[in-house]
Amino acid sequence: MSVDAAPSLRRSLGIVGVGIRREPRWFALAVAGSALYGVMTVLTAAAIGKVTREQVQPAVAAGHATPAQLWAIFGWIAGVVVINVVGVVIRRIAAGFTMYNVAAGFRREVTRQYLRLPLAWHHRHPSGQLLSNANADVEATWNVFAPLPMAIGVIIMLVAGIVQMILVDPVMAIIGLTVFPLLFLANMVFQRAMSPKVSRAQQLRAEVSEVAHESFEAALIVKSMGREEQESVRFEEVTRRLQRANVEVGRTRGTFDPVIESIPTLGTLAVLVVGAHQVASGRLEPAAVVQVAYLISVLAFPVRALGWVLGELPRTVVGWDRVDAVLKARGELAFGEAELPRRGASHAALSHVDYSYDIVDEAGEESTFQAIHEVSLEVPAGSTVALVGPTGSGKTTLTNLTLRLVDPHRGHVTLDGLDLREITRGGVSAVAALVPQQTFMFDDTVSGNVALGGDYTDDQVWAALEIAQATGFVQDLPLGIETRVGERGTSLSGGQRQRIALARAVIRGPQLLVLDDATSAVDPAVEQAILAGLRRSSAGTSVLVVAYRMSTITLADQIVYVEGGRVVDHGTHRELEQRCEGYQRLVTAYAREAAERAAVAADEEGATA
Repeated sequence: MSVDAAPSLRRSLGIVGVGIRREPRWFALAVAGSALYGVMTVLTAAAIGKVTREQVQPAVAAGHATPAQLWAIFGWIAGVVVINVVGVVIRRIAAGFTMYNVAAGFRREVTRQYLRLPLAWHHRHPSGQLLSNANADVEATWNVFAPLPMAIGVIIMLVAGIVQMILVDPVMAIIGLTVFPLLFLANMVFQRAMSPKVSRAQQLRAEVSEVAHESFEAALIVKSMGREEQESVRFEEVTRRLQRANVEVGRTRGTFDPVIESIPTLGTLAVLVVGAHQVASGRLEPAAVVQVAYLISVLAFPVRALGWVLGELPRTVVGWDRVDAVLKARGELAFGEAELPRRGASHAALSHVDYSYDIVDEAGEESTFQAIHEVSLEVPAGSTVALVGPTGSGKTTLTNLTLRLVDPHRGHVTLDGLDLREITRGGVSAVAALVPQQTFMFDDTVSGNVALGGDYTDDQVWAALEIAQATGFVQDLPLGIETRVGERGTSLSGGQRQRIALARAVIRGPQLLVLDDATSAVDPAVEQAILAGLRRSSAGTSVLVVAYRMSTITLADQIVYVEGGRVVDHGTHRELEQRCEGYQRLVTAYAREAAERAAVAADEEGATA
């Protein structure tokens, strides 16, 4: 074995040990069943030798078999076969429980880790890769438990079989024993050739999952932009690579399988030739030849189980490395023991906050982009504060920091005077709600999407929909609030989805409501009605809203203008309009554009006249 292969084997056996410690009882039962199978397989050869010697040979000599002889043959063979089958059943059931229980446990751990890890970590890992980690990689890690108990039973079987062959006839035993070193040698060469190919195929499976998931997620963009052919080509390229990798695996297997299958057959033929010569010379009984030949034939196939285990070990290591990378990922949000007060509107504040995003380029080089620098702002209890700024100025990042979807790299974020890091797990989400830019709808009813499993009555759902100006179109749906909206809300318009998302937040009676451009898909009149309804119903709610439209901005008590990740100015709309050039230019952009279009149209009309 090569220098590199030995550590790899030790690593893989260590990983297998982790799985055994997770399910020791089921694994021990599987090994016991395999040992029973191994012992009874060897005893089957002894039983065949016995019935050949005591029943078959006398019947052949007599020219006929008596009923007693037939029943004796049947009884011996049936007895050992039944016990053998019991061992097989025990092994397979217990091995299945071992494999699936360990895999299920690790899937739960990976999923819980996804929930613990902050949004910043998820930004760096595509969802297709995460699905592959929780599914295909976990399976690849623990599939080794399917053949492993049998392989352990094979060792017991080999020891018992070799002892029996030596007791029957040492000369034929020596000839037969040459089969097993040849089988081991062939299997080792086979696994050395297979390992890199299997590892490559496993990695490509994850890449196929990533590309497929990305294409499904972007189905609307793919369709609307006419990118079907390009996406098909992209998917075809990665699947072709996987196909070629799997073909290489199959070609290698196809080359070695006939060789490995022929070795026991050649060994059996050699034993029969030597045994026939010894029987002819009177030195050996035919029953002994039959017994040894049968042992070689039945032991050769189980020995392949050792090869199956060796074949699974490279996939085990690859799968484990990918899963373990998730389980060892750092960046989990730490929580304290402080409880937020559950009365009245909350007071949120950011103090000298910095935040940067990690960026990985195509070459795999990492760099950072500072999105927020030295930002301080407050959302006084019961007030409405508007975040205004050009695209890319850091507004969404500030909303994420306010709700502790991410932690600042420097500075502090507080809610009702408590640092968010000191608040108990789930404490922030219990008093605050977010309506993001991109609303997500589950394939559920309107009521289910608003309640999200909460214990709310239909009246409460309708009240929240009324504040969100959604009662009109919901009442027109075939089943009202019990109408299913389809996957991602495909049966609804963008504005309708936004209003249901608003109702989802409002029904929880949040003490802090964060709206990240949450009304961009509704017309200005509906937007004003929604915001006015929020103000009327939100006496106990503070509102932080990312705003672009004048109708939204003018409803705010305080406006914070951000640009380039910094707070440039803050104040009322009138104050900023008078003293902040960037703010004035941004909020009047729509009006200027409309005036310019009107002027151009007037000039064209005058020229025509």
